[in-house]
Amino acid sequence: MSVLKRLYEAQQRQAQRQDARSAIWFVGALYILFSITDAILIGDVIVYAVLLRLAIGTVYIACIGLQIRRDVDARLIELQCALGVVVGYASWLLLTFFSDHSANVSYYLAYGTVFMMVANLFFNFRFRVALLTSGLITLIFFVSAFLCFDFPFHYYAAIGSLYVLSFVLTIFINWKLNLERYRVFLNAMRAEIRQRQAAERGEELLKLSTTDALTGLANRRAIDQELHSLWKAWREGGAAFGVVLIDIDYFRMFNDYYGHQRGDAGLVSMARAMAAVARRHGGRIGRFGGEDFILLLRCEEPEAVAAVAEEVRREVEALAIPHEARMDHLAAVTASIGAAFCRGIAADKPERIVTAAERALLLAKDSNRNCVKLFDGRLFDRVSSQDSVAEAVRTAVERGRVSLVFQPIWDVSAGRILAAEALMRLTAPDGTALSPATFIPVAERTGAIVELGAFAFREACRQLAATEAIPMVSVNVSAVQLGRPDFVETVAALLRETGVAPARLAVEITEGLEIDTDSRVAEAIGALSRLGVQIWLDDFGTGFAGLSCISRISFDTIKVDRLFVQASDTPRGAKMLKDIVTLVQNSGQRIVVEGVETADQVELLKQYGVALLQGYYFNRPMSAEALRMLAAKGGRLASSAG
Repeated sequence: MSVLKRLYEAQQRQAQRQDARSAIWFVGALYILFSITDAILIGDVIVYAVLLRLAIGTVYIACIGLQIRRDVDARLIELQCALGVVVGYASWLLLTFFSDHSANVSYYLAYGTVFMMVANLFFNFRFRVALLTSGLITLIFFVSAFLCFDFPFHYYAAIGSLYVLSFVLTIFINWKLNLERYRVFLNAMRAEIRQRQAAERGEELLKLSTTDALTGLANRRAIDQELHSLWKAWREGGAAFGVVLIDIDYFRMFNDYYGHQRGDAGLVSMARAMAAVARRHGGRIGRFGGEDFILLLRCEEPEAVAAVAEEVRREVEALAIPHEARMDHLAAVTASIGAAFCRGIAADKPERIVTAAERALLLAKDSNRNCVKLFDGRLFDRVSSQDSVAEAVRTAVERGRVSLVFQPIWDVSAGRILAAEALMRLTAPDGTALSPATFIPVAERTGAIVELGAFAFREACRQLAATEAIPMVSVNVSAVQLGRPDFVETVAALLRETGVAPARLAVEITEGLEIDTDSRVAEAIGALSRLGVQIWLDDFGTGFAGLSCISRISFDTIKVDRLFVQASDTPRGAKMLKDIVTLVQNSGQRIVVEGVETADQVELLKQYGVALLQGYYFNRPMSAEALRMLAAKGGRLASSAG
């Protein structure tokens, strides 16, 4: 039996039960009311007729009704209803045998067709049951008519044909009704399936719109909704909550070293481990983007937030996913975590609490990573919000709160300054120095980096014009600047205005800008190169570009990120430094290593054939005046730099 047929029969049994509940009362009452017709046509047996009808009708209603209430199988109830119709007909027919009104009886027998109508119209009988019931009624009529009555032939022909036609018509109607019921059932099933499919599609679309495709965690949209709900509940009812931001340490290096497939698998494993922690504490975790995750949970104390954050950190560390490419003493994947508790933060909107967690995360990353930091306003800058930083950045040039410092780049083989890198410094309105890690992202997001960048180029060209002793100045640029159509022309105009030779100006482009995939950036680089400006690649080894970047674009100089030299005090770190130096040297492009802080590092780099170095071992960033004084002395490297 097919599943569809079983479903239909189950539905029919339920319908039969419901139909029988009302039909037995109607049919029973109708059977008893026919006593009036008995009194008119066969009045000589009316007493017996009434008693018989009352007995059969009452027993019929009571027995069937009791079985319906006790949930007796619908098929059994159906058969008993059919049997009741046949018994009721046979009993009525028996009464007519004892009546002396033979003429009336001959008319009255035609009413037997009413029982066939009852069997086929009042009850929801299956076709086979209806056929059997109507067939028995017809058979009983013909048997009793020929055996118990003496009517002329034309009477048998007339009444007999009436019974046969009634049998055929009522059975046909029953068949049509059952067929229609089945069609209605099929249409209902189709509609239900379509509705279910539509609901499932809706659920799938909702899930897709709120779920991260890789990890299966909530995505940023879903987390934002949850954050707003928690914040609203806190502001209206005092239900406190915490925010935990998780950043996987050196994950870009992991992807570069092991490949994105291994990276994705690692993210999935970490997501499962962190989700288990979130479930244990009734929180919700989501992927905030890339290797960043966020966990939201209700709690009453900041210590509870810190405890959950530490549990997440331990779970990630316990996975022991190998990470040989990271630039510190560890060789496995870890997480840096920043947490914030809603109380104690001037949070007029939920994003303020996330910002507090971000600041705690920055502190964790600055504290050798693989640790948890809980936001405490007393431990952070006096600039209390992103809005105040944005305001400080926006008005920095106008109010003279931005300046440049310069850090020399030394050619240790010649013992002289090769160039100086221009580094931007900015102060808040209250005089507090803002870290570049704080104000540069805000400047890029708000667009203020364009004005700040123009200031940096103008000041760098002014210093170059002031003395020929400074061979070259390099200026860092952002993707926002390179993407502007007037950027190259602005640089060219500054060079013409100050009379500086283009070759004395270098533009430092961070590898993370993915310059080989952004056509606007690539066009700007080409135009600057044609202008004669030096093109340097900064922070090499920490981004996504790698070999693709240096093979597509010819840089004048490649600066190796400070992480490599700082990790060179271990055999593994020293080997990695040598490998990346060899890689750049083999590409035929000049190499500068930044972040040099010890004499041992200088000697190691000399062994590797690197002559261009930058770092605190030689000089800390200095003012333009100090740089001019150093350059005026000949820019020679002292025998004992430090």
